[in-house]
Amino acid sequence: MDKYAPRQWLPHEKPSLPGSPSTPLHTPAKRLAYGVVGLLVAITGGLGNALVTANLVFLQGALGATTAEMAWLPAAYVMTNVSINLLLVKFRQQFGLRAFTEVFLVLYALVTFAHLLVNDLNSAIAVRAAHGMVGAALSSLGLYYMIQAFPAQWRLKAMVLGLGASQLALPLARIFSEDLLQIAEWRGLYLFELGLALAALGCVLMLKLPPGDRFKTFEPLDFLTFSLMASGTALLCAVLSLGRIDWWLEAPWIGMALAASIALIFSGLAIEHNRQNPLLMTRWLGSGAIIRLALCVVLIRMVTSEQSTGAVGFLQALNLGSEQMRTLYAVMLLGAVAGLASSALTINPNHLVIPLLISLLAMATGAFMDSSSSNLTRPAQMYLSQFLLAFGSTFFLGPSMALGISHVRANPRNLVSFSVLFGICNNLGGLIGAALLGTFQTWREKFHSSHLMDRLSYLEPLVTARVQSGGAGYGGIIADPALRSEAGMRLLASAATREANIMAYNDVFVLIGSIAILTMVWICIRSTWLWHTKRRAVSPESNPGAPTR
Repeated sequence: MDKYAPRQWLPHEKPSLPGSPSTPLHTPAKRLAYGVVGLLVAITGGLGNALVTANLVFLQGALGATTAEMAWLPAAYVMTNVSINLLLVKFRQQFGLRAFTEVFLVLYALVTFAHLLVNDLNSAIAVRAAHGMVGAALSSLGLYYMIQAFPAQWRLKAMVLGLGASQLALPLARIFSEDLLQIAEWRGLYLFELGLALAALGCVLMLKLPPGDRFKTFEPLDFLTFSLMASGTALLCAVLSLGRIDWWLEAPWIGMALAASIALIFSGLAIEHNRQNPLLMTRWLGSGAIIRLALCVVLIRMVTSEQSTGAVGFLQALNLGSEQMRTLYAVMLLGAVAGLASSALTINPNHLVIPLLISLLAMATGAFMDSSSSNLTRPAQMYLSQFLLAFGSTFFLGPSMALGISHVRANPRNLVSFSVLFGICNNLGGLIGAALLGTFQTWREKFHSSHLMDRLSYLEPLVTARVQSGGAGYGGIIADPALRSEAGMRLLASAATREANIMAYNDVFVLIGSIAILTMVWICIRSTWLWHTKRRAVSPESNPGAPTR
């Protein structure tokens, strides 16, 4: 029997898209088991990057690396994670879901085990790059398991939960990763992740996904396109991750990498544009509806980067440690769970724009609430704002994915293109947001510092009194009055830098809120125009006797 021959499915079993599993009827107990395994697999895949991102400072000391060198760890993960979807969808379609499940989970466990053998930065970067490739497979796997847990009429809700479960990994990692560090230092993180990977592997071997259709999909030219696109997006990710650290106009490699990235990506797209059976449907990707969807997802992901770049960075600038922010991380996790649950309960395929507006409104409100922070602000004052931001960051995921899937159903050949597009928009949106906000914060800090330092003159009685009071604190250890005065001046300069950072972060919060509001306005205008156009087109047909102008 030809392994690529199409199977005969019952109407309720037929896979919804090429490469996805069939959907037979399950008992309630088996549906529950599928849901638990889906949640485990999705969180396991998300924790791979979250544990490193949440503990970069500690890992920097353990590996003896600089800040710029450590930035390559999360960058290497994203560089491979973004592009691997070009091949993963076709791998599932040609080799089947079971091979996909077992191969990539075994690889995931092996790569996680390799983390325990890492002794230097170079090997750590190589392992992170491998982790990015296999981690992308787990996101799809968690989604498919979650779909099996729900009946057909709730499939859209299952998609929301399967897609959003991996978003819970970062707040989870921030809550408990410090305890893991106390077990075996940085290897404690990877021991925990290895345990999760082995548990997930055991679960999927015991509870396999139903089979789906298999097709012979790979062509030799696919791998040329993949090489070009993967290299181009990897260079782009490197530029976005390292640009604000090495600084955009000072490091020559940034310009060369960006130019090479553009050339490689456009070369790959040019090849695909002229193929008979393309890997990427360039004409579909270039349509107005898809470009607007991609732009919408990128803008929303830029806003959601506030939590990692804005609020956490602000509190760290006030010298607060992770132990002092643990309750805030728990509030973020609660907000993310609430957004995920609310999205699953309320999602409606006929009203997918409204959740996007609600998400943006919640995130804009949270950002503007944070914009009045001061040096007296502590995590307790940011609970509500960060809850709103976390809520919005997961509430938008399901509807945005459903908007794209609605375009794919009309032509399943667009599935690979959409998977790549959605992955790139989510990953690059987060990188662009972090790069934009980090660069803006640095620029505004220099601006505020220059203004504050210009006003610090010895001719001002308050400045003189502050310097003297600061130096008086060293009276017991510094006898020379001139040295005490110099120490007091350094304390005052340090306080001015801290205030400049606080004002810069407030500007960042205003920028985030403004981006969210402008995105809302754009979506509202576009939705109103579409509604008006549709109404005008339908009106003469519904009432033929009505006079026409």
